[in-house]
Amino acid sequence: MRKILLFSIVLISGILLTGRLFYLQILDTSYATLSVNNAIKRVYDYPQRGHIYDRNGNLLVSNQPSYDVMVIPREVKAFDTTEFCGLLKMTKEALKTRLSKARVYSPRLPSIVIPQLTKSEYAYLQEKMRKYEGFYIQKRSLRDYQVDFGANFLGYIAEVNRSDIEDNPYYQSGDLRGRTGVERQYEETLRGVKGVKYIQKDRFNRDIGAYKNGTLDTLPQPGKDLTLTIDAELQKYGEELMVNKRGGIIAIEPSTGEILALISAPNYDPSLLVGRQRSANFTKLWYDTISKPLFDRSLQAEYPPGSPFKTLNALIALQENVVDTQESFACHGGYYYGSRGRKLGCHHHPSPLSMIPGIANSCNAYFANVYRRVIEKYDTPQEGMDKWHNHLASFGLGQYMGTDLPTGRPGYIPDSDYYNRAYKYPKYKWFSTATISNSIGQGEVSLTPIQLANVTATIANRGWYYTPHIVKKIEDQTELIPEEYRTKNVTTIDPVNFEPVVEGMFGAYNYGTAAGVKIPGIEICGKTGTAENYTKIDGKRQQLTDHSIFVAFAPKDNPKIAIAVFVENGYWGGRYGGKIASLMIEKHIKGEITRTDLEDWILTHSLEEEYAKPLSGKPFPINDGKKISGKVEKPIL
Repeated sequence: MRKILLFSIVLISGILLTGRLFYLQILDTSYATLSVNNAIKRVYDYPQRGHIYDRNGNLLVSNQPSYDVMVIPREVKAFDTTEFCGLLKMTKEALKTRLSKARVYSPRLPSIVIPQLTKSEYAYLQEKMRKYEGFYIQKRSLRDYQVDFGANFLGYIAEVNRSDIEDNPYYQSGDLRGRTGVERQYEETLRGVKGVKYIQKDRFNRDIGAYKNGTLDTLPQPGKDLTLTIDAELQKYGEELMVNKRGGIIAIEPSTGEILALISAPNYDPSLLVGRQRSANFTKLWYDTISKPLFDRSLQAEYPPGSPFKTLNALIALQENVVDTQESFACHGGYYYGSRGRKLGCHHHPSPLSMIPGIANSCNAYFANVYRRVIEKYDTPQEGMDKWHNHLASFGLGQYMGTDLPTGRPGYIPDSDYYNRAYKYPKYKWFSTATISNSIGQGEVSLTPIQLANVTATIANRGWYYTPHIVKKIEDQTELIPEEYRTKNVTTIDPVNFEPVVEGMFGAYNYGTAAGVKIPGIEICGKTGTAENYTKIDGKRQQLTDHSIFVAFAPKDNPKIAIAVFVENGYWGGRYGGKIASLMIEKHIKGEITRTDLEDWILTHSLEEEYAKPLSGKPFPINDGKKISGKVEKPIL
């Protein structure tokens, strides 16, 4: 019995040992992989990033060579750190920190020691680098901007971080990727695909040639070129008009949804975020919390839309059959409502007015009346408010536009749930007069410039729009743009109801609030807007000078451009916004400027004094479009 037990133990042990040896030598490839990893070096060949052109074929962004000093920590041998740091023009402490970070990232994979050498630095170092094992120079491409404008939509590229590497195994330490704008949105299209060369090493860690005769090597695939919808000349002109001003301009081609100009002010030269000074320049831009040049006001700023919003309330009133184009309402310097006789003020104009002259003259009393009729048409204000909200949602308001840019804001269109919470319904009831500011684009309503431009394009099209987009074509693609940008979006408003609103906007340019900015030879439809502007100073709500807002499209029939202009603290709609919009329209349609009086005025007027007022710590006057008033005692903290 003992002999059988001993024999069984020996037999079982032999089987287990044999099985383990079979697994390790035949089935388990982990040690083979480790061996290959130790014996094979990967050398990446970086492709050229795709170029970016404007709609007319003008080159906006190309590439320039760049050279990074790389290190593979495990291959580093003892070297003269004093000499090496002298060559790289860095301190020993900085070198020690870089090497330490490289080891933490990976002892086997390359990391950057010094990024983005110039051509002269590369030429000087190229031969000397042979002395320092484990270090080598990697050639890459950096962006070469051919223009000094458009940074907000072009975006920039920067080195990947740990999160990028963990999320996408394509990236290695030191790689570059798009961070903002089209560089980020179309990163995979623009970047191409890296090529790889596998180099075999001997037991002394010396290169001995291509692994498997180079059969596994791959060539880099260059990135694809992008053609944008942007008109570079129009973009440049718009940015010049917005110097020393803050705000945004969006110009759209109504028939396609293509963005012709996407202007955010202030902006910056995109070349500032290229090269060795990129980090210092970015830090300076990032910490400019006053003018905020990195904040894209054209896509992210949410403003009260002011009087241009009246065109939407007119469309909803017509669709809901609560008013016709002939009915008039009197205006006695404003609209009085509520048991206490509260007043929604208005400027001086002829009275009474029907819809078309009501739009042309921007009468607050007219739109307060029609707005109330919309809300009060239904059994409860909640039902009327939701109906109003749903009409506006069909224009793309209160939601992200879905543009092919990686940033944006949804704006806000209130509904019954909002007011039920605000007024603690059903404990307290609310009625249409509680929301009367919505009638003139104030109160809780907020829109981004691109949303208001899209509304203008929708009116120009008499009820439909394509989602605004900035890429016109991708190299080698048969379909010019994705289907989502070729799909027509139709509003809840019947096309016939747009004609009176178009006539009212046409009247604004001919005899109404925009008559002073007419352009000879172009039939323009527009709408002025002045929006109240508030901020908090030392915890208290303080009124500042009003925003200037203007929307327009032209020509009246078969429109080629729709535009929205927001100028912060710009007094009133026609003062800054109207002039800028008219000049942009003339520039696009005629290719030249005849209203040089408007151009000279805009180019020589600055709003920096207005922006400095809340920061001065001194009392200051404000202009709310109607009067000079208001004081502030303390600066913004």
